[in-house]
Amino acid sequence: MTTFADVLGSQLRQDPGRPLVTFYDDATGERVELSVTTYANWVAKVSSLLADEHDLERGQRLCLDLPPHWLGPVFLGAAWTVGLTLVGPDDTGADAVVCGPDTLATWAPRADEIHVLACSLLPLGVRFADPVPPGVHDVGAEVWSQPDAFAPWDPPTGADLATAGGYGERGHAEVWTAAAAGSIVTDGGRLLSEANPASPPGLATFTEPLSKGGSLVLVVHSGPERLAATYAAERATARFP
Repeated sequence: MTTFADVLGSQLRQDPGRPLVTFYDDATGERVELSVTTYANWVAKVSSLLADEHDLERGQRLCLDLPPHWLGPVFLGAAWTVGLTLVGPDDTGADAVVCGPDTLATWAPRADEIHVLACSLLPLGVRFADPVPPGVHDVGAEVWSQPDAFAPWDPPTGADLATAGGYGERGHAEVWTAAAAGSIVTDGGRLLSEANPASPPGLATFTEPLSKGGSLVLVVHSGPERLAATYAAERATARFP
């Protein structure tokens, strides 16, 4: 398994209906659960958005500036499907950025230099309630028209860079070798985490469960008692951090 497409394809063949990402926002009561199949559909739509709508190509760099959210793993998968290299908001040289509402004002002035895609982070991934600034693309307005299947015309190989900058320079094969050998979660395990999967410290909280046939329960705005209750209710087997 040397690329994201290899890993996801294997999980789709093994158990496509199992939960892969379950997201809780305990401040709003939102709960979203993506099965492997539903996750793959979202990845296909976002991959098409990146490649077909915004002409991003293998080898270019995508900055993910999102808080902990279920869309983080979706954009991780889409970036790696297209062959984009993941970098962080403090890194330079990004060709595109995906941001949330809290950092929209920071990135909007750069919309004439790079592709700026903004996520409302509202339930169901819908569009912003108000129009986004000129030049900024509202993911919730553009993603729904994209197809549920995507095949890159120039797919990445295991040697292509999957991450760079603050994430460290690692090829696709290295990312998935490390995920398979990691110790955060066991094979088939269910990981409860408050870490941002779209960040260097939290990246393994998504790659390990995916590579091992497990799942991620991502929780935000919670507290000790609520986390304990969610851990039990979701039948988690491990916790990070």
